[in-house]
Amino acid sequence: MGPLTGIKVIELAGIGPGPFCGMMLADMGAEVIRIDRTGGHATSHQDILARGRKSLAVDLKSETGREVVLRLCESADALFEGFRPGVTERLGLGPDECMARNQKLVYGRMTGWGQDGPMAQAAGHDINYISLSGALHSIGPKDGKPVPPLNLVGDFGGGGMLLAFGLVCGILEASRSGQGQVVDSSMVDGSAALMAMFFTMRSSGMLKESRASNMLDGGAHFYGTYETLDGKYISIGSIEPQFYALLVEKSGVDVEDFAAQMDQSRWSEYQDKLTAVFKSKTRDEWCDIMEGSDVCFAPVLSLGEVADHPHNQHRQTFQNFEGVIQPAPAPRFSRTAVALSHPSRSSGEDSEQVLADAGFDQGEIDSLLASGAVTQI
Repeated sequence: MGPLTGIKVIELAGIGPGPFCGMMLADMGAEVIRIDRTGGHATSHQDILARGRKSLAVDLKSETGREVVLRLCESADALFEGFRPGVTERLGLGPDECMARNQKLVYGRMTGWGQDGPMAQAAGHDINYISLSGALHSIGPKDGKPVPPLNLVGDFGGGGMLLAFGLVCGILEASRSGQGQVVDSSMVDGSAALMAMFFTMRSSGMLKESRASNMLDGGAHFYGTYETLDGKYISIGSIEPQFYALLVEKSGVDVEDFAAQMDQSRWSEYQDKLTAVFKSKTRDEWCDIMEGSDVCFAPVLSLGEVADHPHNQHRQTFQNFEGVIQPAPAPRFSRTAVALSHPSRSSGEDSEQVLADAGFDQGEIDSLLASGAVTQI
């Protein structure tokens, strides 16, 4: 029974950050009902982003289908959608219509650019949104082009996770005020928020705008990755002087030669020397020397390796849930423990159950199924 048990959320199905938001809320115990399109595809149980919620397949273009969603809003704490601005208004499921049925409803909106502004109606993806926030410019090799950090910063960190946070904030406020509100979550805004520390460093003169020229972007020899003899990689984060001293000791380099830790003019030289040192042993050999020490060291693990690492096994950070290796719910709670409930559902797999739970009688359910406004697989 997670901390959000008793909270009911309606998810208008989308891609990327929306499903991640739904996963986070469901992982924490919320009842999340995903509104899929009628005639939708059979979702694979391997779709981790879709885990933990029920699927109701509705024809949102029909008046009857829209009424189904509006009735669900009457007993929901929140609804969220990930369409371009104005799409749900044209469907008749915008904030005004939904909140008219439930004044405490929190209405979450997930977009790339935001609900307004000159680019609000333009198409885009994670890479474009983090370009506008400054995040992408900061990542990549010194003499090369910016490198997309997968789609972690825009879609997930600055998108779905910020939307989940915004929805929970809105639900908490509504419990006091009795009034819902709209949560405008944009990936430009979210990824900009993630850059707060780097704007602090820039304003204080501690940050160069060229890539791989700073302490945390690969410019420093004591904060980065190194290849090992077997073609694998390790990561080093020895920032503090005492941790740096241990790095120097355990790597076997000359103490006096490496004494000028913060002399940026020598960082490139030090990197070259450490590159040669770390390539002299295998990753496992360096793990034997450094792992678990205050060097601030870890092996760089592939997705196929992470579940087998002893620390991850002890913490059960990854779980084999119905044959699929996947990240466990996070964070953890001492009293209201979280747990995976069920894998992803196919479109419309739970339609009848969702309607019955929402108070639709059997005659209404039969009529909706017969009309095609709702489908059940």
